[in-house]
Amino acid sequence: MTDTATTLESLAAEAAATAGANPHGREGESYTAVNSEKNRSLYASRVKVYPKLVHGSFRRLKWLVMAVTLAIYYITPWLRWDRGPSLPDQAVLLDFPARRFYFFFLEIWPQEFYYITGLLILAALGLFLVTSVAGRVWCGYTCPQTVWTDLFIHVERFFEGDRAKRIRLDKSPMSVGKLARKTGKHLTWILIALATGGAWVFYFADAPTLAGQLVSFEAPAAAYLFIALFAFTTYLLGGIAREQVCIYMCPWPRIQGAMFDEDSLLVSYKEDRGEKRGPHKKGTSWEGRGDCIDCGQCVAACPMGIDIRDGMQLECIQCALCIDACNEIMDKVERPRGLIAYDTFRNQERRRAGEAPRLNLVRPRTILYSSVLALVAAIMLVALSNRSTLDVSVLADRNPLFVRLSDGSIRNGYQVKIVNKEHSERTYRVSIEGLDGAILTRAVLAGEANEIVVVEADKLENVRFFVSLPAERAQALNGGEADFDFIVTDLADGKTATKETTFRGPAE
Repeated sequence: MTDTATTLESLAAEAAATAGANPHGREGESYTAVNSEKNRSLYASRVKVYPKLVHGSFRRLKWLVMAVTLAIYYITPWLRWDRGPSLPDQAVLLDFPARRFYFFFLEIWPQEFYYITGLLILAALGLFLVTSVAGRVWCGYTCPQTVWTDLFIHVERFFEGDRAKRIRLDKSPMSVGKLARKTGKHLTWILIALATGGAWVFYFADAPTLAGQLVSFEAPAAAYLFIALFAFTTYLLGGIAREQVCIYMCPWPRIQGAMFDEDSLLVSYKEDRGEKRGPHKKGTSWEGRGDCIDCGQCVAACPMGIDIRDGMQLECIQCALCIDACNEIMDKVERPRGLIAYDTFRNQERRRAGEAPRLNLVRPRTILYSSVLALVAAIMLVALSNRSTLDVSVLADRNPLFVRLSDGSIRNGYQVKIVNKEHSERTYRVSIEGLDGAILTRAVLAGEANEIVVVEADKLENVRFFVSLPAERAQALNGGEADFDFIVTDLADGKTATKETTFRGPAE
């Protein structure tokens, strides 16, 4: 095992040499100077953050989550799902020309957008629940900004080295080697950004077909435009802006404060154990001091450039990389791990009072979020299980409301839209109910039954019907109006859809 004192001295020397004695690793300025400048001005220019690569369970978890989420994003448009002839076989497709959203077995029509609303509500409630339990783990692991920034930092580390090397490279004068490293990094970023924009447009068209069109320059201009737009934003936000997006652009850091309580698990520095902090040499006593040796490795590992020892901060995305960094140091100085760990405000108070810490997951906040989440999920499941493949809408003529025919009868016109969500052609019978004496008519082709409507697979048919009421019946209408139903029946399986509408006549 490497001598602990030598190791710690080398860490301190590295921090002083590469960051200008700045514990936050910020380029060429002391932390005090940076904050003094902030106090003098409402505007502070960005100070670049150089996160250091750490090793540990949370870093491995981040690698895993990054690999899974990127694989889902890039591979999903290429997955196939057989829906039958004349229908797209792409598993996930937002088909704007056909006004459909295909998601594996589920096909969502425009009038069923409430399913999307339900999914968004479920996602929001799930995010609220997770945040109330374990803080901003969404931000630290699965947020697209975090995932792509982490990927871009990995590319930067590949070309320019880890934190200390990157700081020295940026401070060094331009040279052929520096230019080559910077060029390689930015070209790789651009390729990743183009792949990101390209994958996004594949969700809106058949991926293999569009890929061929893009290569042969036969794709629609909109495809190239959106690839360029998403490539630019990915490059800018993931490679250049990075933590600035989370601090200044994203509203979630401000909102998430309302989701926490005293029992929320947050990445925390255990001040009761770490203070009084200070350098430590091997062989000296730990009496009268804390376990924190003030090495600054937790700060060096932070992608947001903050010091977790300053307490909970807006910038913290709960990525837990500082935990891995601190645990490495604790192993070297032969102290227990967990000086920085997931902790709660209430457990901090318990330790100060000499009580044993405990985890409290079941509390009013989590019960509320879980209950509403379960309720919305149940409603969604019931709606999906009772989802009909036949949908009908009826729109009565507004101008004129009614027409008086030569025989004195009153006629209303209606647009009846029949949606066939089956993947085969269906034949329907249209009838009316609830309006005694009314006659249903339709202008049809010769030889076609008046009430029969044939709708192609996965199509909508707009049919115009007329409802006529004899003069004596029209005069008996209450206030010149009467409600009745259009009934559409599938002749193959007998399923029906009913839509209520109103017949209008003279109010005299």
